[in-house]
Amino acid sequence: MFLAILAASLFPLASGVVAPPAQAQFSDSYNFLKAVRERKGEEAEKFLSEPGTVIVNTRDSTSGETALHIVITRRDSTWLGYLLQKGANPNLADKKGTTPLMLATQLNYVEGIDWLVKKKVQVDQTNRSGETALILAVQLRNAEAVRALLKAGANPDKKDSRAGYSARDYAKQDGRATAIVSIIENHGKTDAPKKPAELDFSGIGDSK
Repeated sequence: MFLAILAASLFPLASGVVAPPAQAQFSDSYNFLKAVRERKGEEAEKFLSEPGTVIVNTRDSTSGETALHIVITRRDSTWLGYLLQKGANPNLADKKGTTPLMLATQLNYVEGIDWLVKKKVQVDQTNRSGETALILAVQLRNAEAVRALLKAGANPDKKDSRAGYSARDYAKQDGRATAIVSIIENHGKTDAPKKPAELDFSGIGDSK
């Protein structure tokens, strides 16, 4: 009897018993994010075209990442614009408190910042340390990101909760950030505003 039970547990198919699959493997949320990660436009569109669906804002169960986090990580402006047009919420943070705008800022992905701003992102939203995207841009000395965020209305005097410093404070404390101090003092108005490029989404269903 013991050997029969052991055999059934080791070889479930042979005994006619099929082990239940992991639930996440077959959830719509999992499969949608998988399609986004793998650039499978037709698969993603199947989920997004369902009437009343809000799956575009689903989060990864482990990291809390949304589809926007995924495409921003790979600097994919075509998918970013596509998801935003499908109603993706640009203000949803992952489990670390990182929003898509903060992620684009950390990557110095200025075109991504422009797309998010175009969709009315909350530019002064904070992470768990009270840091805004502008504070992160200053700390990383990302001058282009600083300029883009200021033009979008970011507040250079909003203080974080970790050290009680603002973006302006951090810039002035950094001896290597004189250019960024100048950008802040001039409210980012050092050149003509640039609109995000208009993208063609017609072929996204064939993305591989």
